[in-house]
Amino acid sequence: MTWIDVSQRLDAKIPVWPGDTPISHRLTWTKAQSSSVNVSQITMSTHTGIYIDAPFDFDKAGRQVLELDIDHYIGPARGMKCTRRTAPGRTISPPPISMRSTVSWSAPARGRTKVFPEQTPYLQPEFTAWLASTGVWLVGLDLPSVDPMDSKDLSAHYALARHSVQILEDLVLITSHRAITNWGAPPFLWRMRTAARCKRC
Repeated sequence: MTWIDVSQRLDAKIPVWPGDTPISHRLTWTKAQSSSVNVSQITMSTHTGIYIDAPFDFDKAGRQVLELDIDHYIGPARGMKCTRRTAPGRTISPPPISMRSTVSWSAPARGRTKVFPEQTPYLQPEFTAWLASTGVWLVGLDLPSVDPMDSKDLSAHYALARHSVQILEDLVLITSHRAITNWGAPPFLWRMRTAARCKRC
């Protein structure tokens, strides 16, 4: 089996949501100070790099990270490259294929840049019913959100939650979507209510 890393490198140059916490790193103890080890401190948003959106992220009555089923983040997968109607600001519609895998990856053709996008493609809420009907329990995209960047009602987020389809955002799938057959992206099970970074994918 060949493992493919589709996570983002975490460094000070990684783009974050406008107004969110930029990533920073510093040594709090050095080996010279402690006589034994170097100890680091990292400051960052839970929406940095790849992350899951727990339902509580957008719904005050939704499940929190520790209440999610970790099995939904590991298992068989299918990668898809959506190339039609996926220009920035356009919707991603259900493709005319029958899915047999339990996990689906939608990969709009957008490369990873060092600038946070103003507009991206996004999911139609109706897409979620199709995903659920095929047995999908997790959808991942190489986009910062399943909804329009300026959305306030987050209709795709809510529609996915109604169908118990989990959300994984900001992957790097531009060159690897066809090779994905199995997936592993368990979130860190810290006591975090809204979103959580994933262990390396």
